Amino acid sequence: MIVEYDGSRYHGSQYQTNAPTVQAEVERALEAMTGKKTRVAMASRTDAGVHAKGQVVSFKTDSAFPLETWVSGLNFHLTRDIAVKAAYRAGDSFDVRRDAGSREYRYSILNRTAPSPLLRDSTHHVPHPLDVQAMREACQALVGEHDFAPFSTVVIDHSYRRVFRAEVDREDDLVVFDMEANSFLPHQVRNTVGGLMRVGLGKMGVDTFRSLAGSGRPGAIGPAAPSKGLCLMRVNYRNFPPTEET
Repeated sequence: MIVEYDGSRYHGSQYQTNAPTVQAEVERALEAMTGKKTRVAMASRTDAGVHAKGQVVSFKTDSAFPLETWVSGLNFHLTRDIAVKAAYRAGDSFDVRRDAGSREYRYSILNRTAPSPLLRDSTHHVPHPLDVQAMREACQALVGEHDFAPFSTVVIDHSYRRVFRAEVDREDDLVVFDMEANSFLPHQVRNTVGGLMRVGLGKMGVDTFRSLAGSGRPGAIGPAAPSKGLCLMRVNYRNFPPTEET
């Protein structure tokens, strides 16, 4: 299924025993619809407060509802900040995480003096002008296969990732950062945005950003931008959708 959600009141996508999560809500809706407890898997893990337009969720079931019934039925039982956009039938070999070729994230910054009541839960407000061209130049250091440990405070054994695209653009009052990679380290996008904002505000030079990006030192770039500006836009597969979309 393709699932969209406003992550403002959730402690991330993955199930937690003591906090509300997107996974728990989807599983609750599935149980209400089928009468059975069903565990779901998600293509990408999103942090507390992060949103999604194109999260991919899979589950196995022996319920024989038509695809359109899965969409309408689950949306009936889901809370208003989570929605199933489409459903597909996939083969038993389909792995929602391992079969994904890339994930696309967008970070949105409201770059104007006044805040926006309408965008306060989906953008990070920066009242001072951002130098978008300098941020674009800094982005060039991100594309390709690199050790992205400087963009994560969580130390892991394998911190190399392949970034296919990293771009900054201005759309009226919004400055948006788009990043596509095969996978991401914890907080990688938010730390990247934190560093890019420092470049855009003149607090860090482009050369310094590039030097820190290649340093291999964990957590060298940041601090992490707030989670509310981040959205999982799309998960890409070589052969998807496996069947006709509802």
